[in-house]
Parts: sequence; structure tokens; C-alpha cells
Amino acid sequence: MSQLTPERYYAEITASTATLAALVSESDLTQPVPSCPDWTLRQLATHVGRAHRWAAEIVRTRSAEFIPFRSVPDGRFPDEPAQGPGWLTAGAERLIGVTSEAGTDQVWAFGIMRPSGFWARRMTHETAVHRADAQLATGAAPVIEPDIAADGIDEWFTFITVPDPGREDTRPAGLKPGQSLHVHTSDVPGGEWLVSHGPDGIEVRREHAKGDAAVRGPASGLLLMLTRRLTLEQAGAEVLGDPEVLANWLAATPF
Repeated sequence: MSQLTPERYYAEITASTATLAALVSESDLTQPVPSCPDWTLRQLATHVGRAHRWAAEIVRTRSAEFIPFRSVPDGRFPDEPAQGPGWLTAGAERLIGVTSEAGTDQVWAFGIMRPSGFWARRMTHETAVHRADAQLATGAAPVIEPDIAADGIDEWFTFITVPDPGREDTRPAGLKPGQSLHVHTSDVPGGEWLVSHGPDGIEVRREHAKGDAAVRGPASGLLLMLTRRLTLEQAGAEVLGDPEVLANWLAATPF
């Protein structure tokens, strides 16, 4: 799979933020978010708005170092709830603006330098999944566009679940040595990954191959299932082979 265009990422950040902003304007901000234990809807919205501003500050300053999450400008949800939706959309607009201007300039990205477009992709999936959290909390059925969801699965396997340097890799606990898990999107051509536990640890390949277990379903459902937002049944997915392989992998790779 190839990554999506910056414009596609920007469009999804805008759309998911707009959905979250609408939910914030219509809902009780004190209600819990079941898929994010210990968070209320207000805390979820604060996290997303602050994350946008954090990534924007890294890109704007072309930072080569980590910037503390809580130190970013305007990172606090407004005291007046009616101002919350506008605060959310302003953060998304700031992120899109500075990332578009930065082009391929290198910036800090979790311990290494990467093109600034890394943050467009990262914040696309951060926003889409947390928008889904808000929808689940308010009784709506979340759906992420197939191309975005498939790209999110790819990021999940190749970046998010891969530990930062110096941190313990929990993934080997999810697959026994020699075991493999195949994931296949039913609605996105080329959306296939083989995750295997070999002699050198966990390896991810983008390919069609037989695994000890295979899980197949729509990209949106698979992403939300892999990030433990939906059950297999809720995701509209099916498992072929040993279902414990998938269960063990999910247990070892929390969001």
C-alpha cells in the first residue's frame, strides 16, 4: 500500500474534527467515554484539540526535539463549553496550515527526524479513531472511510504498535514463535498484512499469505477492532483458523 496524499489527510482531519465538534456541541461533556477508560467527553475533546496544537507547534517551529504536550499554546479546552467546537476546528485548521506550508521539511517525530507530512498522517488517524470514540460514547455507529481506515491499519502495524527505541516490545507476547496473523480488508484492494513472529521478533509484511489465523472484513471495522473499539462481530469481520491467535494479538497491542 502507498500512503495517501496530504490533501486526503487534511480532508479527513477536517471532517473528523467537524464531527467531533458537533458531538461536543450537542452532548453532556461529563459523560464517560467507554472506549477510553477514565475519560469524559470533555477530556477526549481536550486531548484531540491539544494534540492538533502539539503537532502544529512541532511542525511550525521545525522542532528537532520533543515538545511537552501540556506546554503548547492554547492547549486548554475553553471554560465556556459553547466555545469548545470552535476551539476544536481552530486547532485542526492550525495543524493543516502549518503542515501544508512545511512541505517536506524534517521535524521531530517520536525520537527521529521525519518529513513534516508524518504529522498529517498521524493526526488523521488520531482524530478519526477518537472521533469514533465520541460517536460510540453518544450512541452513534462510527464508520471511517475505507481508504483512511486501511491506511490507519497500515500505520497501526508499522508504526503505532512498534515501540520507541529503548522501550519494551510487547508484541511478541501476542504471537508465539513461528505464529502469524493475516489481516485482509474486504473493501480496499491491496489491504493485506502478514504479521509473523520470527527469529528476530515481530515482522510485518504487506502481502497476501496464509497465517495461523486470518481476519477479514471492512477496513473501518478492522481498524476499530484492532484498536479495541469494536468486537469482531461489531466490526463485521470473520476469523479463519485459530481465533486465539487474534485474541492474543489484541491483548498484547492496546491503543
